[in-house]
Amino acid sequence: MKSPLLTLPGAVPAEGVDEGVAAHYGDLFREQRALADGTGFVDLSHRGVVAVTGEDRLTWLHLLLTQHVSDLPAGQATEALILSANGHIEHALYLVDDGATVWAHVEPGTQEALIAYLESMKFFYRVEVADRTADIAVVHLPAGSIAPVPEGVVVRETPHGRDLFLPRADLEAYAEQAGPPAGILAYEALRVEQYRPRLGFETDHRTIPHELGWIGSAVHLQKGCYRGQETVARVQNLGKPPRRLVFLHLDGSEVHLPVAGTELRLADDGPDGRKVGFVTTSARHHELGPVALALVKRNVAVDAPLVAGDTAAAQEVVVEP
Repeated sequence: MKSPLLTLPGAVPAEGVDEGVAAHYGDLFREQRALADGTGFVDLSHRGVVAVTGEDRLTWLHLLLTQHVSDLPAGQATEALILSANGHIEHALYLVDDGATVWAHVEPGTQEALIAYLESMKFFYRVEVADRTADIAVVHLPAGSIAPVPEGVVVRETPHGRDLFLPRADLEAYAEQAGPPAGILAYEALRVEQYRPRLGFETDHRTIPHELGWIGSAVHLQKGCYRGQETVARVQNLGKPPRRLVFLHLDGSEVHLPVAGTELRLADDGPDGRKVGFVTTSARHHELGPVALALVKRNVAVDAPLVAGDTAAAQEVVVEP
């Protein structure tokens, strides 16, 4: 979905997964500072939107998701995963129930596969699943924002801000009153600062929730069965995940950021040392400078200096080894 807000002054289109919205509007650091101060908004209208209706919607989703949602109060935000039979992450959903419908936004382009899976699991449950991406746009307001929320718009409120499920037809009119726009690069830089993993960025085909710190926030350890639960329980009770998420402070003297997939090595081992991990997301932060999230092997010492490609990197622990 190509956003109409790409016509705003200074808008530079994003590329890759985030194609369809603005990467920035001419001043990346100003946009970051505005979001950090609780002003402005982020156009996330490229994200997929899925709606689940019917009187069994919460009890049914409870059986499929990693999160406890059978008694989810109306208006309370949560997040959840769908795992493979082997416990690997397949989908990440950002949810809220408005009393009649469960609304979820998901990574761009993943809604079709998600809906196909949900449809295959309906059986006798009284539920309906719909792709609402064409008529509902997600808009993010940062924490502390006093921007107005139109009457009747579903809001998903979290410590990091509010996600609005806005009628797509109202997107341009809302942008006029919501404050200065911020691009997806500013949003991503703050996500990295907050250690928040993103499907398809911090995940690959073998990622399990423990590696990214999703236990608790997206995975409930005391709920009933769901696909992949055996792996979750086994790692939680008997072992440790093979990898762990870390936050990296990167050498600010380098002109280029290490891109996603850049190999990490121990600085002491030199350029021919063995690979101990890889960069998942890198960003330029308005206060911290160049930073990144990365996955490293669990046994990498938490104080070990690293090198991302040829860029020096210092770790901060996100997931304990």
